[in-house]
Amino acid sequence: MKIISLQKNLQNSLFATSHIAQKNTTLPVLNNILISAQAGIIKLMSTNLEIGITSTIRGKIEEEGAFTVDARTISEYVALLDSDKVLLSSTGEDLSIECGEYKTKIKGIAAEEFPLIPNISRDKGVSIDKNEFKKALAQVVFSVSTDESRAELSGVFFSISGDSMLLVGTDSYRLSEKRIKVKSGLGEDCQFILPLRTAQELVRVASVEYDEESESNDLVLYISENQCLFAVGGVELVSRLIDGRYPDYKQIIPAKHECLAVVPRDELMRAVKAAAIFSRTGVNDVVLSFIKDGLEVSATSSQTGEQSAKILSNTSGKVVAITLNHRYLLDGLNSLSGPELVFEVVDDETPCLIKDKADKDYMYLIMPIKK
Repeated sequence: MKIISLQKNLQNSLFATSHIAQKNTTLPVLNNILISAQAGIIKLMSTNLEIGITSTIRGKIEEEGAFTVDARTISEYVALLDSDKVLLSSTGEDLSIECGEYKTKIKGIAAEEFPLIPNISRDKGVSIDKNEFKKALAQVVFSVSTDESRAELSGVFFSISGDSMLLVGTDSYRLSEKRIKVKSGLGEDCQFILPLRTAQELVRVASVEYDEESESNDLVLYISENQCLFAVGGVELVSRLIDGRYPDYKQIIPAKHECLAVVPRDELMRAVKAAAIFSRTGVNDVVLSFIKDGLEVSATSSQTGEQSAKILSNTSGKVVAITLNHRYLLDGLNSLSGPELVFEVVDDETPCLIKDKADKDYMYLIMPIKK
């Protein structure tokens, strides 16, 4: 194999593919990236047997072939090279890399040992704006459970219907829901659960700055029975889907509220961070008291002391005090970007709803800490 590519294109492709390659002692080739030059196409591929990422880059093929090298080694090395043409050639057990005055050889493994990445049917696809999808996924992925004992909660729930896509994440203590528009749909309703690791990788892949000629604002999703494929800007990500039924989370969302408050986001974040210093260790409790002329944020600890701050807000309805986990609360506040937030509260035992006043398609729900 002998190919030539621009350093920038190669670096971006390595960024997209190298992250899932991991230290695997039983199957060392999984630590590697497969570089393939076949039929006039240069591809970089990586897999952890659950996710497979393929990145196609522009370049010149002088000799066809394929070879695998350690993902971390080649990524770190290429990132140090000048913005110039990079020559890669494989000989025996080595991959030679030349760029300007820099020359190196990296030990590798034969391409024949690299696992096959599944092919997904592309008969039906869903097209979405890449940036909208990336933002939506980031707004729900942090709520997904990291405990795999309940497999159905360890992924992002997708529901596609007509020109709408709904994304949901929950760990049973908090829940995020975001709705976005699709540019072209499947023509039929579809639901599936995407593993957390895949969702995290998707946010990374959608953030890659591709070269101008391959840049696309669209992300296309293809779905099969138990796998899916996301394609964006020359990068394709294949993943298994979680087998299971997502819980009917709609039943825990309060149908009405007793207190409604419009609160400035930045001031609330500052008040919550101050109260968090005085919350009880392991409990992480802060109290939000919705009163007639504002919102009080407070916390008390027998070890550190107490803190209270009052924020002016537009509050209507009953006077309600609710205790929340400050970590969950701050996660939600960070996912909301508008200057004003809307709180919908029933009582101190019912989940609290937080919405962005400027974004009607996003909702964050937190279960209260019961006394």
